[in-house]
Amino acid sequence: MRSSNYDKFPFVPVAARPDACQTDWPAITEALRAALPAAPTAPDQPLVLAVECYPGTDLKQLQQELVQALQPAQCLVADDFYRSPADIDAMVAGPLTDDPVFGRLNGLTVTDFFDPSKLQAAQAALASAAGKLVVIIGTGATLVCPTPAVVVYADLARWEIQLRQRRNEIANLGSDNFTEKASLKYKRAYFVDWRAADRLKKQVLPRADFLLDTNDPTLPKLITGADLQAGLAAAVRRPFRVVPFFDPGVWGGQWLREVCDLPDGPPNYAWGFDCVPEENSLLLGFGDVRVEIPSIDLVFAHPRELLGEAVHGRFGTEFPIRFDFLDTMGGGNLSLQVHPLTEYAFDKFGLAYTQDESYYMLDAEPDAVVYLGMKEDADFPAMLADLQRAQDDPTAPFPAAEYINEFPARKHDHFLIPAGTIHCSGANGMVLEISATPYIFTFKLWDWDRLGLDGRPRPIHLTHGAANIQPDRTTAWVEQNLVNHLEPVASGSGWREERTGLHEREFIETRRHWFTDVVPHHTHGGVQVLNLVQGTEAIVESPTGAFEPFVVHYAETFIVPAAVGAYTIRPHGAAVGTECATLKAYVRT
Repeated sequence: MRSSNYDKFPFVPVAARPDACQTDWPAITEALRAALPAAPTAPDQPLVLAVECYPGTDLKQLQQELVQALQPAQCLVADDFYRSPADIDAMVAGPLTDDPVFGRLNGLTVTDFFDPSKLQAAQAALASAAGKLVVIIGTGATLVCPTPAVVVYADLARWEIQLRQRRNEIANLGSDNFTEKASLKYKRAYFVDWRAADRLKKQVLPRADFLLDTNDPTLPKLITGADLQAGLAAAVRRPFRVVPFFDPGVWGGQWLREVCDLPDGPPNYAWGFDCVPEENSLLLGFGDVRVEIPSIDLVFAHPRELLGEAVHGRFGTEFPIRFDFLDTMGGGNLSLQVHPLTEYAFDKFGLAYTQDESYYMLDAEPDAVVYLGMKEDADFPAMLADLQRAQDDPTAPFPAAEYINEFPARKHDHFLIPAGTIHCSGANGMVLEISATPYIFTFKLWDWDRLGLDGRPRPIHLTHGAANIQPDRTTAWVEQNLVNHLEPVASGSGWREERTGLHEREFIETRRHWFTDVVPHHTHGGVQVLNLVQGTEAIVESPTGAFEPFVVHYAETFIVPAAVGAYTIRPHGAAVGTECATLKAYVRT
């Protein structure tokens, strides 16, 4: 392994005045105090400051700081007008189901959390506060008062939400489940809280007067809505990276720790989430200050410019391509698993598309393998019986070698994994996983007789798995269709392009470019996601100077919005004179 200059805090520079960002509460509350008198308000109405909050925001701190500084006549908390936690638990029980991992996507909104009579009483109380300052905070603040004088959107990245869930600092929306298992809180957030909050965010964020970055409770930051929109507009017309995050796992390895210069402490780093815009952050740079927002905000604000017309038409405001890392170097095998077929994903979970994926080997030890597809003469019913036996009896391990192919895995190999194909990465491999975005829908079939990091067995999903494994995807078919399915495409002076996948059942296309000189690229009206899979450094440039040159480093994933159009990539810095390679993914349309 080797160290690199992997950037863990990439940002998009925003052309703004030096004082565009207010940091810490005194400056923030002063900016809000100055904005209130200028806000248009009818004489017979209260002067309302509404702070719409993404679930997980620290409401106690927010209330304390605003009340102390602004001295409002009233400070209302939206949660006080919700239904009871028991009623909300009953309301969400159907979509959540009794499965420990999977629920069903649904149409719940933040409005559904409110008790109609309590909400009506709150709005009546507002009417009696004519001419007075009223502060409303919480998820649904703009539903309590739909026409506030000033709107602040308090935003929070989903990775930070997960960390707060793990520390038992927050409960789910409208619930008091602070001490519930973190995985169950995450599940509820994924299927209920975030879906409802995003529906409201799409309405509120475009009209917000201010954006409040609440990710760091010790250093909140405030920018105007106009500067937020300027930052989003800047991001969507240039290549950019989202902020990666990393997490340990029972099978995790040590490659990411070294190559990405990650801190000691965790026993390993199993996952590296390098491009999952639904959960990653986007940093906007205002001088030396960085404002952190969920990168999904960019998808919501500029879906056509980011995704392209065809991709937006098919996926709406979802980013359909995910790049992440799976590190088993010095670790163990991933769980043996399978992903749902399209019709199963829709019928059982309400998904419009499923999690097709592929494994691109960034690195591998000589003994690395990928488990992929069944062996030619494998007995499918016997395999299911052995999987069930291994689940029921820890002394009867599943004989994977009898049923599942083991393909040697070498650096730069590419294994395609359409949904329904049984698979997993073995130990001592470094995988760049390229997949469709509905990323929690993995049916674990066997976990190699081990416990999770919490000392408990990880959930196994044999019933779901058995309904989706395609037993006809056996050795010869897999070799012909899924292993290093390479096709030369084009070449030029100092570069060559080859198609590496994906399978015709998968909507993502991947292209690899090897280059020692300038490579021409074009988005052709669709978003593209790339990773520098070989070479220390490369530079992305606009032939017309439409964006500032953008430097990327080894193993970094970056997004090229559809609006960029033509761009070039060439070796840069220490990589000049060496051969580099990028892997590019885009949606076939």
